[in-house]
Amino acid sequence: MLQVPRRTGFSGPTLVRLLARLADADAPPPASSLSSQLSQWLGWADAIALSSALKAQAPAIAAMPAAASAGGATEAQECARVRARLAGAIAEDTAPAGRRRGPARPSALPDPVDAQVDYAVHRQRYLTLQQTMETAIGSLRARLRAALSARTPAMAKLAMVDAVMERALGAREQNLLGAVPNLLEPHFQRLRQAEAAALADQAQAAGQAAAARPGAWLGVFRKDMQSVLLAELEIRWQPVEGLLAALQDS
Repeated sequence: MLQVPRRTGFSGPTLVRLLARLADADAPPPASSLSSQLSQWLGWADAIALSSALKAQAPAIAAMPAAASAGGATEAQECARVRARLAGAIAEDTAPAGRRRGPARPSALPDPVDAQVDYAVHRQRYLTLQQTMETAIGSLRARLRAALSARTPAMAKLAMVDAVMERALGAREQNLLGAVPNLLEPHFQRLRQAEAAALADQAQAAGQAAAARPGAWLGVFRKDMQSVLLAELEIRWQPVEGLLAALQDS
């Protein structure tokens, strides 16, 4: 049976812990506090924009119809729908080609023969799913901000701050998460090499039952890639959860 390295003894987001385990490495402790890191990530223009949003007088809010102030039920349903769709796309696109349902999508590249599989196929799948998440979540955040802006002045100010933070940190987030597909490639190669070595050992031990099925390593990798993508979705979803919670409490 194929085994993947496991490391314990540190905490952090699921995505960080998964990548550390798959890379057989310990996650380094943060070099500085969150506030210190934010001060390094925000340029002077971003800092000015954020300060302006925090100090700005929130616009007066007209009285809302009762249906529009029902605790964000419609937005909550839309959030649930979008998240389910993204999780479904991840599960569908990381499944073997023979188990994918529905018509083929441009992102669902064909599976090459196991012996000839190249990591570039899976890198492209990962990047395509990242773009899908970024687009869907960006649109959802804009919708939630619009709903907040129609509530109280304090909620309108929160929407302004979220818009500034999305613009300021978007490039940083894209750079950091864009490196994830490259971090998975060594794990991909280790699994393939481990299976090749196991099959070679079986060939030398005539008469023994086969312990590794040819191509099983690719199924293991797909499952690991799916776990990493779902962990990334969890991180990307956090601003949506915050905005939705504020909307429901307003």
